[in-house]
Amino acid sequence: MKYLGSKRRIAKYILPIILCDRQPDQYYVEPFCGGCNIIDGVENPRIANDSNKYLMSFCKALAEGWLPPKDISENLYNAIKANPNSFEDKLVGYVGFQLSFGAKWFGGYRRDKIGKRNYAHEAYRNIIKQRNKLKGIEFFNVDYRELNIPENSIIYCDPPYANTTKYKDEFDHNQYWQWVRKMVLFGHRVFCSEYHAPPDFLSIWQKTVVTGVDVNSTKEDIEKLFVHKSQIK
Repeated sequence: MKYLGSKRRIAKYILPIILCDRQPDQYYVEPFCGGCNIIDGVENPRIANDSNKYLMSFCKALAEGWLPPKDISENLYNAIKANPNSFEDKLVGYVGFQLSFGAKWFGGYRRDKIGKRNYAHEAYRNIIKQRNKLKGIEFFNVDYRELNIPENSIIYCDPPYANTTKYKDEFDHNQYWQWVRKMVLFGHRVFCSEYHAPPDFLSIWQKTVVTGVDVNSTKEDIEKLFVHKSQIK
């Protein structure tokens, strides 16, 4: 699924690390699941949460068998953007991300390349491939601090990164790291994706990646996977 900041490209590297000590029936939890491009590679039981209600409505509906219209015109895109309350939440969630330039929330309709690429059809095919991988996920739409996390869970956090493209809402990073520390104290195994972290968090994996919304605005960054120092064995 297209999503700004998606970790699809690094899933094959970080999931074996995150899941290496997973126990039978142990919950895997993502408080910031985004486009579900990591959690879709994990077995149940799973919990996915995101603060964007439209995104969660779309993902839940997709997991339950719903499919959006295959063709979404620019006029329909603009109508949904202007009046989201006039449309079903699941359709708003689909259009807002999957048909937007750079998969940024209603960041502008991604126009086709005539005779070369039909982006609406590409988005449709992508979710067709993904939907069976979402079955059985428990979806929630709450603030991450209010998420009810089962005891002894594995938590993977992929929040909005500091000093990068802004998402729908502002995000308090200091408050977030304090929450992560609390989850560790509660006995959860917590992994965090970011470029940088506070001194009491250690990088256990990293890889240089090319980021950007198009070929004219790309740059290299170092994706890192952090854990709290108390979790290092």
